[in-house]
Amino acid sequence: MTDFQAAYIPIGVPTFHLESAQIEFDKSIAMIKSLTEDGVYPDKMLLSMDDLGAFLDTIHPDLIILQNITFANSAYASEVLKRFDCPVLLWTLREPVIDGGRLRLNSLTGAYSAANTLMAFRNGNFEYIFGSPEEQEVIDKVNATIRAAKLKKKMRSMKMVSVGHTPQGFGFGRALDIDMLNVFGVTLDSIEARELIDIAKGYSDEEIAPYLEETCKATVGMEKTPEKNQKDYARLWKAYKEYVTKNNIGAMSSRCWPDFFTAFGTPVCTVLAMLNDMGVSAACESDAYGALSMYMGQQLTGKPVFFGDPVSLDEKESTITYWHCGTAACSLANPSTGACIDVHCNRKIGPTLDFGCKPCKNVTVFRIGRKADGTFRFFIMGGEALDKPKQFNGTSIVVKTDAPSKEIVTKSVLEGWEPHFVVIYGDVKDELEILGHMMGMEICKY
Repeated sequence: MTDFQAAYIPIGVPTFHLESAQIEFDKSIAMIKSLTEDGVYPDKMLLSMDDLGAFLDTIHPDLIILQNITFANSAYASEVLKRFDCPVLLWTLREPVIDGGRLRLNSLTGAYSAANTLMAFRNGNFEYIFGSPEEQEVIDKVNATIRAAKLKKKMRSMKMVSVGHTPQGFGFGRALDIDMLNVFGVTLDSIEARELIDIAKGYSDEEIAPYLEETCKATVGMEKTPEKNQKDYARLWKAYKEYVTKNNIGAMSSRCWPDFFTAFGTPVCTVLAMLNDMGVSAACESDAYGALSMYMGQQLTGKPVFFGDPVSLDEKESTITYWHCGTAACSLANPSTGACIDVHCNRKIGPTLDFGCKPCKNVTVFRIGRKADGTFRFFIMGGEALDKPKQFNGTSIVVKTDAPSKEIVTKSVLEGWEPHFVVIYGDVKDELEILGHMMGMEICKY
């Protein structure tokens, strides 16, 4: 990714109380610098169109933090918007003193002028925050907006791959390369599952030995898997790992059943788990939008995420259980058990992962949804991952939801959401909502 740039643009006029404005200017720069190393700042407040233009000549922003340091008419915002087509956070400063005397800043009136212009240029697609630089709400909003804009840019240089096609009846996860590029900026490649299977079959026992050893160190109980399946798994792991490394893949959706059971004799589940721990977001059942949802969560937290189906709810606990056959990253395993290995719950062939996930006080449940008309939406929900043992054969996580779980399930079923969701280890609801706004998504908060 080329260098990300968040540009602080403090606009105003010199007829207000410049001593007060200078204090807010200095505090604003210090606050933004505490959040990112990627900020660019003018040497002084931009109190004329000439000053504004001179500063704009020096920047190439991926995010604009447009602050009314004092009142400024709409010409200032118009000049910014005609030059740059990137996300905008409009920031209004609180009046520093209300004492019956002079109006020091009049930032709020300036914000209305800028917002009116933003509505004309961007149809309302911008973020907004009111408050002083030391207020936590302002700090959190600026931080979340920077993180969202950085992820938006990173996706434009991200390459994703679909390995094989979705199984019959799982078309909700199928993506067109042009949609991925147009909507998300992501390059989507494709490869047939048989191509990687054929590559895997060609490896010798000596070539795969390090891959098997690597997995045995990360898991518990691999020795219970028949030797042939252990070696065939290691062949797949080597094929997948070398493919994603050679092709600089950031996320993957992979076909799994029935091919890897019928044509190869060993599941791909543990391969996907290892990819997730490696930092490559990997979804099974060829769910491309699920894999991209995983990528977003992993990039925002720096940690692997859980991918699975909602399979059970408990109204009394207000919990929803998410489960899948055994693809969860080994690092997500509850420390009390470790990343246990077993056989696939339906096919009875291993190795697959088999554990309950570790707890986390704040998690975010997320999904990129594709509606019937071809447009996209974001499912965003907060909760807590409880310290629970595995609920069924495979990997599972029990989420205590912020809102009543039965209401969430009923509403999301009636609204036609896909059956795969991502559980992100961290509270990134604000970042995802802002990212959705930047991309013109419908935001559905549960």
